[in-house]
Amino acid sequence: MGQIPAGSDGAGRDRDGGDPAGLDPRSGRRETEEERADRQWGELLQELRVAQTGVQILFGFLLAVVFQPRFADLSDVDRNIYVVTVMLGSATAAALIGPVSYHRLLTGRRMKPQTVTWASRLTKLGLVLLFCTMCSTLLLILRVALHNVTALWLVGGMALWFLVCWFVFPLWAIARGDGGGPADGEDARDADDSGPRF
Repeated sequence: MGQIPAGSDGAGRDRDGGDPAGLDPRSGRRETEEERADRQWGELLQELRVAQTGVQILFGFLLAVVFQPRFADLSDVDRNIYVVTVMLGSATAAALIGPVSYHRLLTGRRMKPQTVTWASRLTKLGLVLLFCTMCSTLLLILRVALHNVTALWLVGGMALWFLVCWFVFPLWAIARGDGGGPADGEDARDADDSGPRF
């Protein structure tokens, strides 16, 4: 006797109207909404580990700067840039650590799909804040090191490079439709679950 595929009724039909094999024709996956949320949460955690490590190192560096002897020699403009940079770093850390708190407080409440959605939004916000923090940090360091307008040009060039690497390439891939659809067989609803747009 064969087993009835998970997610199908006794007649061999998928509960959500998919094919008899139990595969969702839009995504090519056999998973419930909860299983999809679990997978997306695992993927998001891996991404957050990379971002959080970089933010923690950068933020630790920023906090140590104020205790250096040379800090007293900074101009008012450089001090203001420093304050803005520290505030951006704090906001970045909050946004990228936020998904962990969100998950912990909602665990066991049967809200995993919503948790993944909001955690993804916080992560995207954190990446935008990280972009701003990196640019501000570079501006502070290069102004102190170079004392001329070259610092602005270098920061502008690096800001453009960050934008290309972090946002333009992924958006370009989406626009081209590489792979015939969303990555790893996810459908549009699946991609939205892992991170609806603001």
